[in-house]
Amino acid sequence: MNRFTFSYPTKVYFGEGSAAQAFRTELRKKGKTVLLAYGGGSVKKNGVYDEVKALLKQADKTIIDFSGIMPNPTYAKVQEGAAIAREQHVDFILAVGGGSVIDCCKVISAQALLDEDIWEMEYGKGQFPNAGIPVGAVVTASGTGAEMNAGGVITHEEKKWKGGIFGIAPVFAVLDPAYTMSVPPMQVLSGAFDTLSHAMETYFGNSDQDNVSDDVALAVMRNTVVNMRRLLKNINDRQVRSNLMWDSAMAENGILKCGRLTDSQTHQIEHQLGAYTDCDHGQGLAVIHPVYYRHIVKDAPEKFARLAKDVFGQDTAEAGVAALESFIKECGLPTKLSRLKSTVEITPEVLRQVADTCNIIKAGPRELSRDEIYEILMECL
Repeated sequence: MNRFTFSYPTKVYFGEGSAAQAFRTELRKKGKTVLLAYGGGSVKKNGVYDEVKALLKQADKTIIDFSGIMPNPTYAKVQEGAAIAREQHVDFILAVGGGSVIDCCKVISAQALLDEDIWEMEYGKGQFPNAGIPVGAVVTASGTGAEMNAGGVITHEEKKWKGGIFGIAPVFAVLDPAYTMSVPPMQVLSGAFDTLSHAMETYFGNSDQDNVSDDVALAVMRNTVVNMRRLLKNINDRQVRSNLMWDSAMAENGILKCGRLTDSQTHQIEHQLGAYTDCDHGQGLAVIHPVYYRHIVKDAPEKFARLAKDVFGQDTAEAGVAALESFIKECGLPTKLSRLKSTVEITPEVLRQVADTCNIIKAGPRELSRDEIYEILMECL
């Protein structure tokens, strides 16, 4: 394994009723004014908003609502939140939602204390923030693991770019499976596939032999698949929702990534696809993964064979890739780009633009050319 320094910045409060414990413990350490951030209003319909607001009032906090954070949060929304945080002298940001809300808030946290544009700072100068307004996360839709780290996936609409911007990691996260019970079935499965994707991408990154990170990644993959299949039998199984919440956290809390690089090529392709089409992230990953793996299966035959055996009970590397594709169909997730909900028609011309602008990852079994990325996307069409 390569040299690394590991720090786990987020304190996790896991299980039903954990929000009350988290707020009692954590909010007394924070300032008076709280930016309460959420998305399109589902948290108001399912009662989570009222519960969280009551807990904030019990803690004698001044609450400033910041709503409307969209799936695939935009850079403009980050700047809007940062401006409010400055104007209102916000002491603490509480993100209530899924990965999009949490990602947006992590970047708002850093941007609010900066005198310069955070995108230009990170991508223009190669510099990263080391301070921000403290953030807490109440997870209502699991899968992204956004509550476990400092990275946020943001869509910069002006630049036709979607990718990672580093903000500030949450100081605490509430993982209560009860808060996920109103999430629609396809969104639950899409989020769980994102978890599976994170673990697979880490597993196929550059590493040495017989390292524990591979073993843990395979365990997370296997457990995610088992529990997704249980979801298909009973979407309201609360124990399953609980298992998948922790799978999501384990896939993105940094443990799997220690001492190695990650093959995030599928995520990079899907991110740029999202920049042009605003498609669902997990569903886009489900379409791209099997096609990408058919392209690289011969470049890492031993790893693919082990995944095939340990996760899907198959005897060969190629059979494992086929089993992954069958599993995606079994879950009702899309297998073609034409099945994705998109803001534009997904044409060869659009896919050429995606291929020409997405990040190319050098940490996987093989570095792809832009023409091969285009070929992969066309096979997905």
